[in-house]
Amino acid sequence: MSPLVLAAGGEGFTPPGTQDFWWPIIGSNTSNWALTRPAVMVLLSVALIAWFFLAATKRRSLVPGKLQFVGEGVYGFIREGVGRDLIGSKDFLKFMPLLFTEFTLILVNNVFGIIPFVQFPSTSRIAFPIGLTILTYLVFHAVGFRKKGFVGYLKDLVPPGLPAWIVPFIFLLEFVDKFITRPLTLSLRLFANMFAGHLLLLVFILGAEYMLLHGGPGLKVAGVLSGVLAIVMTFFELLVEVLQAYIFTLLTALYIGGALAEEH
Repeated sequence: MSPLVLAAGGEGFTPPGTQDFWWPIIGSNTSNWALTRPAVMVLLSVALIAWFFLAATKRRSLVPGKLQFVGEGVYGFIREGVGRDLIGSKDFLKFMPLLFTEFTLILVNNVFGIIPFVQFPSTSRIAFPIGLTILTYLVFHAVGFRKKGFVGYLKDLVPPGLPAWIVPFIFLLEFVDKFITRPLTLSLRLFANMFAGHLLLLVFILGAEYMLLHGGPGLKVAGVLSGVLAIVMTFFELLVEVLQAYIFTLLTALYIGGALAEEH
């Protein structure tokens, strides 16, 4: 959590801003390269996920223990509720490593935003959603081109039976949607929700701290209310974090399923 920031001269409250999302551990704002706290958190999330699933599957049994039960539950949820439903029983298994990895990685890095002493969602840094989106973008276009060929994949952008005069317009709209709009919205949706949610929590928490420490009686009451709202918003943010991990994975499976579909 970022420290309380006071305005110049010790008067007033400076609300949190984009500067609270940049924490270089090695390097600085002016250096060409920096190791930031979010980057370390992403690496930590990979280690935590690997440890959890290795521990959950180390002693597998017909009557699962707690870790195995949770691990199998998460995998089964993505396998049956996302992969099989949206890609199809024939092809979905080959994409399960991608879907399952995306869901768990995004979920853990999102939930970092409400964990005490961490309280920062790594996905609120735009580079991480963009990196995940590029992977999804390459996969669903690659499987489409591989199955249908270059011409067939582009031809599939236009449904059959349309009047000839409208075909160029539909092709352009579908091309922009599939090759530009989808990757932009996929990355920006995750980034914007995590960025806005974290910023909102900072406003409530730091505002409460400032009013309780520096305000008069009326502001102290407002500070208590702000603190209560921060707790409520934390539970709401947890729901958003889970939903955003699910939506990103869901759309990835939807795009892959669409690229593999025989008809438009």
